[in-house]
Amino acid sequence: MDRNNRTMCFQIALRRSVLWVVSFLAVFSTLLLSSAHSAGFSTKAKQAILMDAKSGAVLFQHNADELVAPASMSKLMTLAVIFDALKKGKVALTDTYTVSEHAWRTGGAPSRTSAMFAPLNKQVSLEDLIKGIAIQSGNDACIIVAEGMAGGEAAFAKRMTALARKIGLERSTFGNPTGLPHPDQLMSAREIAKLARYIILEYPEYYKYFGMKKFPYQPEGRRRPYAFFNRNPLLSVGIGADGLKTGHLEVSGYGLVGSAVQDGRRLIAVVHGLKSKKERKAEGRKLLVWGFQNFTKHKLFDADEVVGTARVLGGDKFYVPLKGDGEIYVVLPKFPKNPKLYAEVRYKGPLKPPVKKGDKVGILRVTSASNAVNEIPLFAAEDVEEASVVRRGLDTLVILGFRWASDKASELIGRGS
Repeated sequence: MDRNNRTMCFQIALRRSVLWVVSFLAVFSTLLLSSAHSAGFSTKAKQAILMDAKSGAVLFQHNADELVAPASMSKLMTLAVIFDALKKGKVALTDTYTVSEHAWRTGGAPSRTSAMFAPLNKQVSLEDLIKGIAIQSGNDACIIVAEGMAGGEAAFAKRMTALARKIGLERSTFGNPTGLPHPDQLMSAREIAKLARYIILEYPEYYKYFGMKKFPYQPEGRRRPYAFFNRNPLLSVGIGADGLKTGHLEVSGYGLVGSAVQDGRRLIAVVHGLKSKKERKAEGRKLLVWGFQNFTKHKLFDADEVVGTARVLGGDKFYVPLKGDGEIYVVLPKFPKNPKLYAEVRYKGPLKPPVKKGDKVGILRVTSASNAVNEIPLFAAEDVEEASVVRRGLDTLVILGFRWASDKASELIGRGS
């Protein structure tokens, strides 16, 4: 383990239950390796994940970090770039963009791919293009936006990747705004879910487009409007679904990122690598229903309750107490009376002074036997100032001594002593 990544395992009272905490990271890491069969749930999807939207807790995962061609689910990042520009005032919903021949041929009617059939050389408003992407999955709409906002698909794809890094998607890459086959168009189920969560939390005023069931689009010169119906099959199955996006490519199969709300709780599900539209609909619905039926919130700590401590090197205190930002809740299985859970405080350390009260220091990571994983930010509960020169020197010697002892023990164990 990297010495700069400190982990503390401990025992916590879960109000009516007890969290039994393992003391060996190897055991803990093994428990996080999920399979397609977890806590009585199985899926036909090659990649899948279920996430609590508010907390970001992962309730189920299967091959969730495998990079695959995301198809039209990557259009979520196209829309995120648009929403970001709208929020910053760089563009407006009333702005119009011209339909180029490239956009028309590559993503429009002649392409025989999903399109909103924007007419060649005509102007289309940004709001209609957003609807064309979110509801009809129009490839022409994506290219029109990319050309209008960035000058072309490649330049826009760079913006997509840059925004991905900014919001914490470390592995996703993009080669175009459409999701059509491209070697650089890669995402994992986990990062698709994180992107969906980002859109839901960051752009609530624009999230409404994903739940629209119909988009009547009447381009200039057409006598009757097109009637585009939302391609998301979960909107009509009565589970509270209101987004987000489907996708399909021969190379990666059928996929869906969906979100639904029940009793004030929102879940996000991603399923991918399925064989048909029917299977995609069934697996997406099944995963969301299972999540609502089997998980609920549990309170772990009160608002000012200390969760743990973090080592401070060279401070006027050896340790700084840590707490959450208010009460700490985790999303865990409903039914076990004494759930077997594991917890860690993780931080990069030792910390260096000054540490100020309210500084974000690390996370509390809690996982259940069903592989539900919660990560809660932890903050310094008090100030720690820099110590005297003598105290700092002694503290450094203590740290070096522990490291030498640890290295020597590892060396002896390695030799079989």
